[in-house]
Amino acid sequence: MAHPAQLGFQDAASPMMEELIHFHDHTLMIMLMIFTLVFYVMVAAVSTKLTNKHILDSQEVEFVWTVFPVLILILIALPSLRVLYLMDEINDPHLTIKAIGHQWYWSYEYTDYENLTFDSYMIPTQDLAPGQFRLLETDHRMVVPMGSPVRILVTAEDVLHSWALPAMAVKMDAVPGRLNQTAFIASRPGVFYGQCSEICGVNHSFMPIVVEAVPLSHFENWSALIMGDA
Repeated sequence: MAHPAQLGFQDAASPMMEELIHFHDHTLMIMLMIFTLVFYVMVAAVSTKLTNKHILDSQEVEFVWTVFPVLILILIALPSLRVLYLMDEINDPHLTIKAIGHQWYWSYEYTDYENLTFDSYMIPTQDLAPGQFRLLETDHRMVVPMGSPVRILVTAEDVLHSWALPAMAVKMDAVPGRLNQTAFIASRPGVFYGQCSEICGVNHSFMPIVVEAVPLSHFENWSALIMGDA
């Protein structure tokens, strides 16, 4: 999860988040080179008294400074389109979960199971156990099997919400009357935190998202336990 004074992204917990981090670093290096070149030209133009008439009026220079930005845009656009299409791919999900936004909590329905639904409320600060995170812990976590494609169907019951999980590269708006879908694969076990990312009312800051990725055998035991309690 994020920590104070963090400048970069959270550690990737899914292959798609790794792709986004790689694309971010790729684009940042291009921006750094552009900044360096522009800064050098500005310093040179201010500090030197020499002029060159072949640079002031040159078809070759104009051609270069027209084509060069186009090549840079291509270097950014092609990887961007690749990642964009990868994020839309949902192939043969092993598990489908419906996340429903309410004011101000989330409900989860495991649609592949007959009776596996629960509400997820934020744990108040006074009820937190030692080691738990304020404004991020919930009384029920969304548990998913590690290494399995999980499809998330996102909707809302009242107003606009947004189901966001940064470590998994997931952010999907929850719109009343509409069913949006996204997917992720948890590449490692752990507990991952997110929050509603659409201003949805006075308690917008108090409807966190907690996803726990566990091995498949642990997930099967958990689901049997939850359905047994129900």
